[in-house]
Amino acid sequence: MSVSHSLSAPHVLVVEDNAAFLDNLRELLDDAGYRVTGALSCREALERAEAGFDVALVDLRLPDGEGTELARELKEKVPESEVVLLTGFATVETAVAAVRAGACAYLMKPCAPSELLLTLEQAMRQVRLHAEKRELARRAQVTEKLAAVGSMTASLSHVIRNPLNAAALQLSMLERRVRRLSAEQQPQLLEPLLLVRDEIRRLDHTLEDFLQFARPRGFRPEPVEVKALLRRVVDFLAGQAEERQVRLELEGDGGATLPPLRGEEERLRQVLIHLTLNALEASPSGGLVRLSVSREAGLACIGVEDSGEGVPLELRERVFEPFFTTKEEGSGLGLSIVQAIVMQHGGSLEVVNAPSGGARFLLRLPLMS
Repeated sequence: MSVSHSLSAPHVLVVEDNAAFLDNLRELLDDAGYRVTGALSCREALERAEAGFDVALVDLRLPDGEGTELARELKEKVPESEVVLLTGFATVETAVAAVRAGACAYLMKPCAPSELLLTLEQAMRQVRLHAEKRELARRAQVTEKLAAVGSMTASLSHVIRNPLNAAALQLSMLERRVRRLSAEQQPQLLEPLLLVRDEIRRLDHTLEDFLQFARPRGFRPEPVEVKALLRRVVDFLAGQAEERQVRLELEGDGGATLPPLRGEEERLRQVLIHLTLNALEASPSGGLVRLSVSREAGLACIGVEDSGEGVPLELRERVFEPFFTTKEEGSGLGLSIVQAIVMQHGGSLEVVNAPSGGARFLLRLPLMS
């Protein structure tokens, strides 16, 4: 379970068995810009905590348990959160118990609104600090992976690609000789030969992912017509969509009225082909993959939407990480390369869940003025 760090207001879970006091707290915190979830008991609080929260305000005495024990359980459920205990019967023993339970603060009821809001802001600073530490750790891990890729690149290029090319050449010659044989002899020999050819191609594509990720090319932008770009992608993948029995469509006029994009058509086509192929793979037979485009100020917003199961919230931040993949095969670099190309174009890429329940990748790219 993770803390809810969205662009929305900070989320406060208030656990208080006095309904009138709970309503007062909710009103005060709503006015202060917090998003509030209320609970009247320990059991209800633990259920509400499943959705995540930033700070919990917990009454010390509840009808079905002690606030100190609940504080400990909430911290275990959402480790990067903070808990503030409230009580009308403060003693040295309860203060010590609050600290042991992992509470960051301890307030007497009734407390002044200014004191409560100040304590909440201090707790939110701790929550933000936890998030920053987690992000720094994630970036350090990504940096280590990138360094490893860079050090491997030269070796991969010489040690693997040269013999791989030689093997592909010899295999091509062997295939031509087999096809000169009688029709009865060919199937038995071609089946393993074609299997090896496909595996060599797969290895070559994986190697190309490594090389492209470690050695990004220079950027030479030119005007790129949006509609023509999207139309080429849809036409190119129409056959694969038909094989998978998935409908592939371009919504509306395909951006015919938009100014050109500023970029490299070949690389933008690579981005859209990769996103659309992922969408086709995620969609069940009889499903739909839709490409759409709209204008947002000086940007073209291109959407690639599938009818699959969507991307779980906890994975949305990770899908662009190098080497992260949920597939059994693949290098885990595809979306990292896609994001790098998009960023080089001065754009952005995010994944959300579509209203239909599938995944929707939103690609925003600058238009030429």
